[in-house]
Amino acid sequence: MNQPSTTVTTLDPAWKLSGFGDEIDADPVIQVTVLQALGANHIEVRSAWGTNIVDLDDADLDRLAGILDERGMGVSAIASPIGKVDVSLPVEHEVERLGRAIRAAHRLGTGYIRIFSFYREESLAPADVRDDVIVRMRALAALAEAENVILLHENEKDIYGDTPERVLDIIESVASPALRVAWDSANFVQVGVARPFTDGYTMLRPYLEYLQVKDAIAATGDVVPAGEGDGEVAEMIEALAADGYTGFASLEPHLTDVNSLGGFSGPAAFGRAARAFAAITDRIGVRTA
Repeated sequence: MNQPSTTVTTLDPAWKLSGFGDEIDADPVIQVTVLQALGANHIEVRSAWGTNIVDLDDADLDRLAGILDERGMGVSAIASPIGKVDVSLPVEHEVERLGRAIRAAHRLGTGYIRIFSFYREESLAPADVRDDVIVRMRALAALAEAENVILLHENEKDIYGDTPERVLDIIESVASPALRVAWDSANFVQVGVARPFTDGYTMLRPYLEYLQVKDAIAATGDVVPAGEGDGEVAEMIEALAADGYTGFASLEPHLTDVNSLGGFSGPAAFGRAARAFAAITDRIGVRTA
């Protein structure tokens, strides 16, 4: 994992540009074609042919791997739905599903799997489910350690870890090298974190392993391209560059539709989001590839 530093480093090698392929189209061939046209050499896999990654059988995983290999496309992460369920479900429920995500990660050649930290009933406060969340996150991290993969916790809205403080609580309480942070500025804005970078970067930077790129407007919660909202995306990118970050930046625009399992943009809107991100990185001096 990249460690923070107080000096600006030479920004080479480039940040690795990726994106959620199923935000472009259900067909992986179209996903890859658009991403490569936008300059990305990696894809984040959430679903293919309309089927979630944890539900693809071995034959479909082989078919997907063949498409990616033929086109020279790497996989940045498995964008799994693990932990995007109610915390009342048994521990074994998500451990079993993580096993399927790990199978996909091994087959597609990535060491990263995105996960979440559980929903709860509306009548419950975060503190009411905190211990149950930590038990489940420890079980997931233990399996990840055994399988030599890294879990990336995304700060999805309305899960336990939806604010910087609770993300930090999870990471420090689980205390596993197999559990790290995937940062999403838009999601922080949508749960009322008025200044995500200002309020959260310093505390989470030691654990920050992966950047998901989208922005949001605080007044409405609407998701917008990077730099067009209140997520302090440019400040985030500049600080990461100064810290010597050379990891993945994964486009997740959510510009056309948002649902419980993700979102959709389509090729045109996805391209708009990519160009907005490129405008920021170009201005700051970050090279992506």
